[in-house]
Amino acid sequence: MAAPVSELAQAISDFIGELKLRSDSPHTIRNYAADLREFADYFSPPGENPPPVADFDLLGLREWLWNLYSAELKPATIRRKLACIRAFFRYLSREHRILSDPARLLHLPKMPKPVLEAPNAEVTNDLINSVMKEGGERPHPKRDLLLFELLYGCGLRISEAVGLDLSDIDRDERWLRVRGKGRKERQVPYGTKAAAALQAWLDERHFTRQHEAVFTNHRGGRLSDRGARNIISFYARAFLRDSSIHPHTLRHAFATHLLNDGADLRSIQELLGHARLSTTQKYTHVSITDLVRVYDNAHPHSKTRSKT
Repeated sequence: MAAPVSELAQAISDFIGELKLRSDSPHTIRNYAADLREFADYFSPPGENPPPVADFDLLGLREWLWNLYSAELKPATIRRKLACIRAFFRYLSREHRILSDPARLLHLPKMPKPVLEAPNAEVTNDLINSVMKEGGERPHPKRDLLLFELLYGCGLRISEAVGLDLSDIDRDERWLRVRGKGRKERQVPYGTKAAAALQAWLDERHFTRQHEAVFTNHRGGRLSDRGARNIISFYARAFLRDSSIHPHTLRHAFATHLLNDGADLRSIQELLGHARLSTTQKYTHVSITDLVRVYDNAHPHSKTRSKT
């Protein structure tokens, strides 16, 4: 006879179920599920169940947090785990499973603010051009090229790209219907290179023509998030010898290169699907030189534009 499920385990299962109903990204759900399993294990003595959710208090949560610090985890990892626990206890409070939320008093560790670096346009284009070179030994280079074109040419998140269906593409007007975080939809234009890559891939994709997914794997099913990440990693390592490039690097390059060429932050915000402009500002690295250039080109009282 199977052992009864603990109250904490059931609450975690219900919380993960809500995240799925809320259409959170598979990446977030996977990480939260793993973090909550570790959390439950920490509070589960050998051979015993963890305490009821109502018994958790601030002291116990601080002890758990100190254990994370003692394990010398990276600040970003601690922040993610703590954000997960805070979201879990907010859910418990909202569902009236606990009288008060002790996790609201836990403080996130301060994070250093690294400058996000994006490869320049030349490096990015060299990487994309490498996709169709011989010697890559990839089964579907035309599919891979389209993936690169949409990540860099349109600034899509990897989950947004693999989630595209054929019905999401307006090939006459060159628009994509993109489903972002929280299933929020936005329209994103795509250019001639992406259009050519799309046509080339669809011409080859005859063996899975009945499947709605734009990106398919070798079995004809939808390409997974992990599969797409592996594709980007393969080309970055094979042709640039750079293991630091990942899908989000291309999204960052998209935003940075647009900004450097004079696009305004509001337009970039819309293209990226950011709810807040402050997110876009943090996402794009604006140097003092860039700011001076924008000011000189745009402000009527700048020195370069003023007339004597």
